[in-house]
Order: sequence, then C-alpha cells, then structure tokens
Amino acid sequence: MENIIENTSGQGKTAMVPGQIDRWNWGAFLLNWIWGIGNKTYIAFLMFVPLVNIVMALMLGLKGSAWAWRNKRWDSVEQFRVVQRKWAYWALGLYAAMIALSVGLFFAVTALMAKSPAYTAAVERLQANEDVVRIVGQPMSFGSPSGGINSSGPSGSAELRFSVEGPAGSGTAFVEASERMGAWQIDGMVFEDAASGDRLSLTQ
Repeated sequence: MENIIENTSGQGKTAMVPGQIDRWNWGAFLLNWIWGIGNKTYIAFLMFVPLVNIVMALMLGLKGSAWAWRNKRWDSVEQFRVVQRKWAYWALGLYAAMIALSVGLFFAVTALMAKSPAYTAAVERLQANEDVVRIVGQPMSFGSPSGGINSSGPSGSAELRFSVEGPAGSGTAFVEASERMGAWQIDGMVFEDAASGDRLSLTQ
C-alpha cells in the first residue's frame, strides 16, 4: 500500500512530483513533440506555433519531466528515469547523425564543385595571368569553392568564390560561368587582392 501511495504518476496536474526526477529533460528539449507523443505530454505540439516554439523548447527541458510524470502512469520512479535516459540517448544520437550527415554532404558538394569544369577553368586562368602571378606568387594554392552550380541537360550556370594564396600574397576569386550545348565558359571573373583590396578583371 505504501508503494502505491508514493507512486503519484498519471494523476494529473495536482500530482506530487518526486524530487529525484524533477530536473532538466534532454529528450523533451531535443525531440519536443516526438517526445510529447511518447510521454502523453501533448502541450509539446505548441512547437508548431511560430515564436512560441522557442519558449516551448525551453519549457519542455525545464518542465518536461514533471509533465510526463503527471500525464502518464509509470511503474516506479526508477522506470521513469530509465525511460527518460533512453529518450535522451536517442535524441543525442539523432542529432549526432544529423550533424554527421550535414558535414558529409557539405564536403561531398564542395568536392564536386572543386572538380567542376567551371572551377578548373578558373584555376587555369588564374595561374596563367601575369598580374595575379605578380601579386600572389608561385606556386599558388586554391581554397575549396563556395557558391552553387546548376546544370540541366546541356545547359547550366555557376557562381563560385574561392581563396587564392601564394608566397607573395593572397586574394579571392569570383567566377560566373555558363554551360551551353554541353561546353562550359567563363562569363565573368574577378580577382580581389587581399592586401590592397584592388580588383582585377580576368574576363576575356
């Protein structure tokens, strides 16, 4: 009888929450509405309301454990703590996987742009330009390109930006290129000297 009295879970808003579980809940904070479904804490759906969702995420972290205890019947405090730890592990694992996937995609896209005909042609033009050689020196090294490349069938366009460094100086290259009938050509190209800020047109 004593154990039943002590277990106040699932008794609603007025239920007493044991002190050992009334603490920050990482699963509720990171998984919010998904965690809310699993823990019968449907106030978590306020995460879909603009602006309110920012406050709601913090409230779930702060009050999630208490809400889950009051909204759902649990066998014991220990069972509740075990389940909430599992939610936290799943949340951290999911976010780690998402970060790893994002980083992998970033490097994959960057690698593809670095092998693109537009980038290759721009690098060749920089290495062949006497003014750029005078400013930067030889040998030159080139940073990973940022920007974007769009291609559809025999047509496409590219806007790239990447760093240029050498023993004498450094700068940034800006490139606009287009693909027509399967062949790429540079439409506009500028080299900006990092030291002076001067911009040198490399458009032919």
